[in-house]
Amino acid sequence: MKKNSKKLISVLLALAVVFSFVLAACSKGENNATTAAGDTSAAGETSANTASGEAEYAVILKTLSNDFWATMKKGIEEEAAKQGIKVDIFAAQSEEDTEGQLRIFENCLAKNYKAIGVAPLSPTNLINGIVQANKKGIYVMNIDEKIDMDSLKSAGGSVIAFATTDNVKVGEKGANFIIDKLTDGGEVAIIEGKAGNASGEARKQGATAAFEAKENIKLVGSQPADWDRQKALDTAASMIQQNPDLKAIYCCNDTMALGALQAVKNAGKLGEIIVVGTDGAAEALKSVEAGELSATVAQDSAEIGATSLRQMIKAVNDGAEIDPNATPDTIPVDSYIVEKK
Repeated sequence: MKKNSKKLISVLLALAVVFSFVLAACSKGENNATTAAGDTSAAGETSANTASGEAEYAVILKTLSNDFWATMKKGIEEEAAKQGIKVDIFAAQSEEDTEGQLRIFENCLAKNYKAIGVAPLSPTNLINGIVQANKKGIYVMNIDEKIDMDSLKSAGGSVIAFATTDNVKVGEKGANFIIDKLTDGGEVAIIEGKAGNASGEARKQGATAAFEAKENIKLVGSQPADWDRQKALDTAASMIQQNPDLKAIYCCNDTMALGALQAVKNAGKLGEIIVVGTDGAAEALKSVEAGELSATVAQDSAEIGATSLRQMIKAVNDGAEIDPNATPDTIPVDSYIVEKK
């Protein structure tokens, strides 16, 4: 009996060791599952780490490397907290990563989102994803960068609404600030965004119309710099060299404005050439306060994001119809000039 008892104890101890290994393995598996739920599998995808896997809403932004989009992300998160909901926020790696952004969208379709907000990198790069989302009964909200609605309708897709700043008016405000400063007139130039980008084209359109409406203002150049700081620096340097009497440059975003400002400094013309940007990015606001960048047309990107999320929640709660033939409402969010106080 004593011998059998010892054997029984040995067996029980062995089972206890095995059981402890099993528990450890299970625990490790659960931790990996939690991590995987917060991870993203699409190339170029960045998660905001906001309760992924539990959220019923998702938002896909352009990129988080720009203050405009980082501020919008914050606005969305704050609105989600007010509404008592969870939202997943993703972004492409760069402004050029159109295919990567579509992969993010397609990855989202495999999750249980009821609505997805999108700020497309181009007017058409997410159309296929939107059509697939609609077929699954998922609402899509268009944010800031307008989708080509004719192409979307032809493909059989729809969005519930479009939240944005009136970018034509943004361009007008930037140009009018310059016009007001140039009381004697003079030569001006525009540094555009990426060719074919809807918001950039609208800003250029607004600025061009404002400049051309004034007889004493001469628009000597309008060139794209792809939203890129270095490209804007090079473009502005070329404009300054080719137009020695240049008095002002309007830039379609602040990143490019800061590049143009550096070109003005390099030419030794700080204080002689007005540089106006767009977006109200943190670095641009500091530059304005320092008396270098003349002004920026600030957009309330946090409110654009919050407005978009509220519209998504409303569509879900109302059980809105997904109708490719419906014309989505445009929800405007105002912009304003920021200059040195």
